[in-house]
Amino acid sequence: MSEHQSNFTVWGFVKGFAKLIIGFLLLLQGLIGLVILLLFVGVLVEVSNGLAGDNDEVSVSIPDGAALVLDPNGVLVEQAEDIDPFEVIIEDAYGIDEPSQIEVHDLVRVIRAAKEDKRIKGLVLDLGNLGVSSSSASKLHYVAEEIAAFKESGKKIIAVGDYFSQDQYLLAAGADEIYMNDFGNLLIYGYGSYGTYLKSFLEKLKITSHVFRVGTFKSAVEPFIRDDMSPEAKEANLAFLNAIWGEYVGAVEGARGLAPGTVENYADNMGVIMQSVNGDFAKAAIEAGFIDGLKSRAEMNAYLSEAFGKSRDGKSFRKVGFRRYLASVGDEEDDSDPNIAIITASGTIVDGEAPVGRAAGGDTVAAQLIKAREDAKVKAVVLRIDSPGGSAFASDIIRDEVLALKAAGKPVVASMGSLAASGGYWIAAPADEIWAAPTTITGSIGIFGYFNTFENTAAEVGVFVDGVGTTSLSPLLATGIGPLPDSASDIIQQSIEHGYDRFLTVVNEGRGLEKEYIDSVGQGRVWIGSAAQERRLVDKLGDFDDAVAAAAERAGLEKYDVVRMKDRRTRFEMLIDNLAAKAALATRSEKPKRAQGAVARIIREAEKQAAFFDEFNDPNATYARCIACE
Repeated sequence: MSEHQSNFTVWGFVKGFAKLIIGFLLLLQGLIGLVILLLFVGVLVEVSNGLAGDNDEVSVSIPDGAALVLDPNGVLVEQAEDIDPFEVIIEDAYGIDEPSQIEVHDLVRVIRAAKEDKRIKGLVLDLGNLGVSSSSASKLHYVAEEIAAFKESGKKIIAVGDYFSQDQYLLAAGADEIYMNDFGNLLIYGYGSYGTYLKSFLEKLKITSHVFRVGTFKSAVEPFIRDDMSPEAKEANLAFLNAIWGEYVGAVEGARGLAPGTVENYADNMGVIMQSVNGDFAKAAIEAGFIDGLKSRAEMNAYLSEAFGKSRDGKSFRKVGFRRYLASVGDEEDDSDPNIAIITASGTIVDGEAPVGRAAGGDTVAAQLIKAREDAKVKAVVLRIDSPGGSAFASDIIRDEVLALKAAGKPVVASMGSLAASGGYWIAAPADEIWAAPTTITGSIGIFGYFNTFENTAAEVGVFVDGVGTTSLSPLLATGIGPLPDSASDIIQQSIEHGYDRFLTVVNEGRGLEKEYIDSVGQGRVWIGSAAQERRLVDKLGDFDDAVAAAAERAGLEKYDVVRMKDRRTRFEMLIDNLAAKAALATRSEKPKRAQGAVARIIREAEKQAAFFDEFNDPNATYARCIACE
């Protein structure tokens, strides 16, 4: 071995050892950094818990004589995803107000608290960022009723806005005064049900649609097998749309003291009205009696400052926002009182587990029902349903636990929100009592199955499937690119028919109605709450609070706590999720922007459709879902 080679080897050893030491030091540095990060997170969690307390109540400074500004920014829903109150305070401090889900019960809880809060002088409705789906009529009416109750306190209500959507105006109509920007608009257009029909499109792509259904009115699969809405679907849809429209018209005209027919005339004759005011939307709203005055933003701020006093900095009026006030409102519970448990099935019913606020997982809802059954303090359960249905299997899993609750001697009252159709009705049927709002969309007792195969599409580009199997059903293994075997098609249809018969049996056993009668009002037809009551599908009409009172009465309770059986994430989990989400955003080249323009709308619709198909996960490919209701 040469001297050069020996020196090289020694030097290589030294370098290798140095790398080892450096690597160890870097690892140690990383571990120390991780420990420091965990300690920091721990401190934040403790601060969060200290601020929020055991019941998520956060200390918020509210000036005396302030106005509660009801300024929800997001989509109105029955059950929202979990939000960390600590993060709400941080976002509010930095002026961040990201669109989110707005839980209808949070709006109601805030208005009720403000009504009794001596620090709150009045209510300002600033609803420009509130989104409402077409199927959420009952939620709007529930909030509108609470606004009317607030007015009874004698505190002033003022509604302001650059413009008002039809749904936002239903809430604004309850105000003592309504002011709109002088270049704003109020367009009332009624309710409609319009779908996109793909039959010819699928045929052009040579996609084969396989449809299995029971029910004359089961229109869920019509977009794939027709190019227009069937007469049966039009009949059923128009019936419930007219009922919802009638409730809207009555509520607005009643709240504003308008003559009967004012709202319908405004919607039906908008073209003529606009001609009379030279195309001025704002003036049209004023002359129709919908708006009390027109003000610029500066003028609105000045007016509100006169009504409620100026803020400390003198730039605005004395106020507290919805999210900030919500964070300060705690649940009033007395641990000594028995409980009425609220269990919510909100969103599409899917098999397995699902996050709160995204879908109603059969296993998730069932677990909450089991928890209520095993909790000695729970004396009754209100099953709150706001769902178009979904997986028949998951619906039956939930139903089993409702029956187990009843067998344990605990009353179950079903409370229908805006939607309790198909699978939503499946899980309501076994309850001791069913309550619905007048505008609840329910019924849709029917079953369907649907999927596509692409054998003809594949053949067009020279792709074929061939092979052998041991039974007549073995070709199922090739279905997709290959065709669906006729024998399999027959089997699936039989399964669907059996599923419909099972649905009829579920309603028969739960409601005590003859199966022939259920079939006559079933067949997939949708009913509005009042019509459903007439057909004995629903016991009583009322809101969520009425259902809770009914459950208490059945349990013989005069004093009780209302508790929501909901698996909430811990502060640590929420904080870590929030940090992870922000880190993911930070890695992007630019901040995500709100989708704009036609292309962005197409992208959003594609994303929506992808999520839609993800919800079809029933193990038997059998669905009790009202797509037309959504």
